Amino acid sequence: QVQLEESGGGSVQAGGSLRLSCTASGNTYNNNCMGWFRGKEREGVAAINLRGDDTWYADSVKGRFTISQDNGKNTVYLQMNSLKPEDTAMYYCAADCYVYGLDANKYNYWGQGTQVTVSS
Repeated sequence: QVQLEESGGGSVQAGGSLRLSCTASGNTYNNNCMGWFRGKEREGVAAINLRGDDTWYADSVKGRFTISQDNGKNTVYLQMNSLKPEDTAMYYCAADCYVYGLDANKYNYWGQGTQVTVSS
């Protein structure tokens, strides 16, 4: 089992920035990837291959969001810049995928989510 804990959500005005963090604990030895998803439908936002640093982004966030990792801390970050009201959502961290990328159905473990609210 892998446990995920997200942090860093909050409220910001349009054009502002937030950084989300997700720390994995438990049986992380085989954890090969992590990603960020948002909303009830778990729209894929960004994902990273923990063993190769390959990254994937939704078209709607390319150039604004950056996913990165700190292997020593089992932590993944999502730096979100130039935020827009349409970025408002609950953001979920996911881990241990069997297909790399932004398909939420391919991830095995999920965090509880952290709310991001962007006002105009």
